[in-house]
Amino acid sequence: MKLAIVGGGSTYTPELIDGFGRHPELGLTEVHLIDPDAHRLELVAGISRRMLAHAGHPAKVVSGNDLVAGVADADFVLLQLRVGGQATRQQDETWPHEVHCIGQETTGPGGFAKALRTVPQVLSIAETVRTHARPDTWIIDFTNPVGIVTRALLEAGHQAVGLCNVAIGFQRRFAGMLGARPEQVSLGHVGLNHLTWETSVKVDGVEKLPVLLGEELGELAEDTEMAPELISGLGLVPSYYLRYYYAHDEVLAEQLGSPTRAEAVKAIEDELLVTYADETVDTKPAALEGRGGAFYSEAAIELILAITGAQPVPRVVNLRNDGLLPFLPDDHVVEVPARFAGGRFVAEPIAALPDDVAALIAAVAGYERLALDAAIHGGRGRVLRAMRAHPLVLQHDRAEKLTDLLLTANARFLPWT
Repeated sequence: MKLAIVGGGSTYTPELIDGFGRHPELGLTEVHLIDPDAHRLELVAGISRRMLAHAGHPAKVVSGNDLVAGVADADFVLLQLRVGGQATRQQDETWPHEVHCIGQETTGPGGFAKALRTVPQVLSIAETVRTHARPDTWIIDFTNPVGIVTRALLEAGHQAVGLCNVAIGFQRRFAGMLGARPEQVSLGHVGLNHLTWETSVKVDGVEKLPVLLGEELGELAEDTEMAPELISGLGLVPSYYLRYYYAHDEVLAEQLGSPTRAEAVKAIEDELLVTYADETVDTKPAALEGRGGAFYSEAAIELILAITGAQPVPRVVNLRNDGLLPFLPDDHVVEVPARFAGGRFVAEPIAALPDDVAALIAAVAGYERLALDAAIHGGRGRVLRAMRAHPLVLQHDRAEKLTDLLLTANARFLPWT
């Protein structure tokens, strides 16, 4: 099996390599790392080779900036790119503050900016994959905002699925709380990417959500940084990203008084790159845990094993709605558990959602559809319309100011400006 990683120079990559080294059953023979940053790519490729050698894994690591060569005959193409690097993330996390909105790389105005920069690049890459990879190649998108990017890929006719590590992180956390092994835990995970709730938590088929909402409520509140009364009132476990909606002003106040996450990640990346350059290092550095993306490799490997038929259990993915949430269009992308069968992902049944949860999902989905239209077709008018539709914006004057800030900060990435 050949796997190509677009954005292979990411400091995330050794997390994946560590997973590959522990899962020889994948049958991986070649990992091709593709990235325009030659210096980073050299360092990441170097430690990747040493890690696989240390694990006794026979796969070879090839690196370069030639996308055609990288995806040629690939069985899987994993997308983990960040257009503009941490510098654009720093912008996304700061300019919304000027209009009293949170700054976040996937949610709100900053996440919209990331979508505008990213979607055209991903669609261009996907066309190269369509032309040069195997006819049955799967594109696995880990690039944020995953829901919008995955819908762009599906609408363009690509064989693609979106992946996020939120669900697998919850699975591991719940397993620890309940004294179970991760593989015993199954989730009723539902919503949009970075807008999800756990409606069910089962251990060997036995519902344990009431236990979590009772005995473990304090720990859940601490983990998600949300009020226990909120979680108890919902009767569901919200993902951390719901904090940007349920506690927007509190989060904003925290952001205004603290360094950005982009600054913290940049410092971690600088440390990691120094470590990657050390030719004596041949295992995953401990500092990588601070980079984010916990269980990223496990999620990706489980997904590949599902597609290859090695593991038939459901995996949480981003895929077409197709009637699953009846209040959304069929072609919208939702994040839910699904089994791979008959060459495609088939979602597990979802119970009816509370009205307040459904309403928020519908509102954000409306914004996402407008955001994708703006990302594909461009134009200030489309950007303004999508910005105004976002539940964290809404007010016209605020949307006007945010639109101007976004376009100014991202002009070099948006050729239509």
